[in-house]
Amino acid sequence: MKQKRILLITTGGTIASHMTSHGLVPTLTAEDILEVLPDMGKRCQLEAKNLFRIDSTNMTPEHWKRIAGEIKAHYLEYDGFIICHGTDTMAYTAAALSYMIQDSPRPIVLTGSQRPLETEISDARMNLRDSILYALDDASCGVCLVFGGKIIAGTRAKKTKSMSYNAFSSINYPELAVMRDEHLVRYIQPKKPEGGPVFYTEMDPRVFLLKLTPGISPLILSDIFSRYDGLIVESFGVGGIPDSILQEFEHQLKKYGTRKAVVMTTQVTYEGSNMGVYEVGKRVQDKFPLLEARDMNLEAVFTKLMWILGCRPESHEQVREMFYRTINYDIFC
Repeated sequence: MKQKRILLITTGGTIASHMTSHGLVPTLTAEDILEVLPDMGKRCQLEAKNLFRIDSTNMTPEHWKRIAGEIKAHYLEYDGFIICHGTDTMAYTAAALSYMIQDSPRPIVLTGSQRPLETEISDARMNLRDSILYALDDASCGVCLVFGGKIIAGTRAKKTKSMSYNAFSSINYPELAVMRDEHLVRYIQPKKPEGGPVFYTEMDPRVFLLKLTPGISPLILSDIFSRYDGLIVESFGVGGIPDSILQEFEHQLKKYGTRKAVVMTTQVTYEGSNMGVYEVGKRVQDKFPLLEARDMNLEAVFTKLMWILGCRPESHEQVREMFYRTINYDIFC
């Protein structure tokens, strides 16, 4: 049987970092990473590509475009793709790629580590091994994150621990599978898409996240609405607008109407939003055509809105339809 070809794309991050007098800096190349995986060469043709070497704190939508572009350029050459990425913004990249590369019959896996590969005790080798084994499974498809033995849908991942090896959680949706030693145990059987993937190249970076705090001032709203195409309001609890900004918030919504896409979400990690529960949410919900994140996590909301606006929708109804369309397990409520 012909061996599968897997492309390892490196972007930097902790997994590729070396300790310097200024702290950890990504310096290892894709070839350096391949050297620690000699056994995997017996299972597949593993090739590597250096895309860039950055701390994931510096990841931007332009980097997402380059990653998606690299996968698109080599899609037919490989049976799967593994992206080595820093953990701090990995969930954002996983969500972004879920929208930029939809319905992929081939697996696109993001992984990394909490400790550098070159350290004596590191989770890097395990995460790399698990990612390769997952990518080699015939049923694997779509964008996912493999870390700490968990396989998480690209739109459901969130970094919930800053230092522990089990750094990522699947938010409001079960893990797709787990790795037990070298055995893949699936909880949810994937439905492999028919045909080829759909690639999208544009993401609108003019999306702003407004995190509400007690007593927040309304003075910033005018500037935000004038500068951005989309606004995500990260509210308290199940969702609402506090009295301190209500008047100005409604003024801006009336001023711009459906020319601006406004999404209400929650600061609470689990169980989602429901603006209709309390008067502070319902009073705005009844007046304006707001979108509501429901059970989506923040990383998915943020990147999905960028993708939607990047598609240049012709109407608010089209924005709404695209936002509530389920993509890679992102929304169900």
